[in-house]
Amino acid sequence: MTDALSRLLAERDWVMADGATGTALFNMGLESGSPAELWNATRPEAILTLHSDALAAGSDLFLTNSFGANAGRLRLHGLSDRVAELNRLAAELGREAADRAGRPVVVAGSMGPIGDFMAPMGSLTHAAAVEIFHEQAEALRNGGADILWVETLASLEELRAAAEAAQRADMPWCGALSFDTAGRTMMGTTPAQLAAAVERLPNPPVAYGANCGVGASDLLRTMAALVASGNERPLIAKGNAGVARLEGGHLHYDGTPELMADYACLARDLGVRVIGGCCGTMAPHLRAMRDALETRPQGPRPTLDQIAEKLGAFSAGLDDDRLTIGRRN
Repeated sequence: MTDALSRLLAERDWVMADGATGTALFNMGLESGSPAELWNATRPEAILTLHSDALAAGSDLFLTNSFGANAGRLRLHGLSDRVAELNRLAAELGREAADRAGRPVVVAGSMGPIGDFMAPMGSLTHAAAVEIFHEQAEALRNGGADILWVETLASLEELRAAAEAAQRADMPWCGALSFDTAGRTMMGTTPAQLAAAVERLPNPPVAYGANCGVGASDLLRTMAALVASGNERPLIAKGNAGVARLEGGHLHYDGTPELMADYACLARDLGVRVIGGCCGTMAPHLRAMRDALETRPQGPRPTLDQIAEKLGAFSAGLDDDRLTIGRRN
C-alpha cells in the first residue's frame, strides 16, 4: 500500500488522530444549526487554527471540516449547489495546515452520513447514495486530501455505498460506525457484523472501527468486540470525552485529559492502531493522550473489568453474554 496512512502504520505501532471539530467550532462562535462547513469559505482562518491546534497537540492525522458537506445534508441549508466548493476548500485548508507541520501528517477527507434512511427502510437507494458520496469524494481528492474518512454511520448499506464511491474516486478510505448503549448501531449492526462486512467489500478500508457513541468506556467495549472478531485489519477508535453540558454558551464535556490519556493507552493495549477523540476532545485532551502514548509502556490486553475500572462503568443494555466479549478468563 502506498497511501499516507498505510505508510505511517508501517512505521509505527499507533497513529494519533485528532479530536472534535464541532465542539471546537462552537466554542469559536459557530451558531447552533449553522453548517460548520460554510466556515471553509467564510472563516478559513478559524479552520486553519482548528487543524494547527490538533497538530501542535501531537496529532498525526486530522479530519477536514467536511463531515456534513454532502448534498443530502447541505440541502437542508439551501447549499446543495456548493458541495464541490466547500469540500475542495476543506481539503485545501487541511493540506495547507499539514504542509506547514514539518513532519508526515495525514489529511483525512471527512465524510459523514447522508441523513436519510437507506432503502428499504427509507427512500435513499444504493445508487443515489453512491452518487452523493462520490461527489464529495471527488472534491476532497481535488482539494488535496490523502484519504477519505467515513464515520458516524449507522448501517452497513451506507458503508457499502461510501466504499463504492471511494473506489470510483480512486481514493483509499477508512470507515467507522457509531454504536449505542446496546452495543449496536441505530440500525442494529453489531461490531461482529461490521468486522465481517468490511472484508466482503471489493475495496476494503485501510482501517475501520468506531467513533462517537456514548463515552470512552463504551467505545472501548466496542473495540474489544472488534478485536474478538478475529479481523486483523487496523482498527480505529475515536471516543467521546465524556458527556456534554452547556456552560456560559460553550459546550463542555466531563471527560478530563487524564481520563482520555487512560483511554488512549487502553485502546493501544487492546491493539487499536489509530487512536483519536470525537465529541468534546480538545487540544488539552490530545496533548495528554500523546504524552501518555509516548511515555507509558505497552501493557497486556485489558479486560472489560479493567476498562470499566479506569474509565467508568459501561452503560446498561448489553446482556451477560456480550459483556464477556474480550474478557480474559
